Amino acid sequence: MDSIKEQPTKELDIYRDTWVRFLGYANEVGEAFRALVPMGMVWASYAIATAYVTADAVDKGKKAAKEHGGNPGKNTRVAVAVVDTFVWQALASVTIPGFTINRVCAASLYLLGRTTRWPLPVRKWTTTAIGLSTIPFIITPIDRSVDYLLDSSLRRVYGGGEKHDP
Repeated sequence: MDSIKEQPTKELDIYRDTWVRFLGYANEVGEAFRALVPMGMVWASYAIATAYVTADAVDKGKKAAKEHGGNPGKNTRVAVAVVDTFVWQALASVTIPGFTINRVCAASLYLLGRTTRWPLPVRKWTTTAIGLSTIPFIITPIDRSVDYLLDSSLRRVYGGGEKHDP
C-alpha cells in the first residue's frame, strides 16, 4: 500500500486568508464613492484600511517574536517583520490603489462631463461604477509592483526579511 505523505497544514492568517483582507480595500471603495458621499466617509474608509494595515503589521511582529523566542537578534527580526509588513501593506493596500482609483474616477467624471450630456447625478454614479469595477484589475499588478519595489530597495537593507504572501 502506498504511503500518503501528509502535507503540513498552513496556519490560517486572518489578515490574508479570510474576509478581513477586504478591509484593506476599504479606501478604494471610499475613493470610488468620493463623488457621492461626504468627505468624512472617504476619510473613514482610509481609517479602516489603515487600521487593517496596522493590525496586520502588529500580528506579523507577534508571530516573529514567537518564532524567534529568546534567540539573539529577536528584536531585530520583530522590527523587520513589522516594518516590512507595514510598508508593504501601506503601499499595496492604501497609498497606490487609493491614488489609482482616485485618478480613474476623476478622469472618468471629467471625460463624462466633456463627452456626454448626462445629468451630473448619472455621471457621478457612472464614475463610481467605473471606480468599483477597476479595483479587481489593479490589485495583482500593484501587489507585484510593490514586491519588486521592496525587493529592490528596503529588503536589501535588512537582508530580505519576511516577504508578503498575498
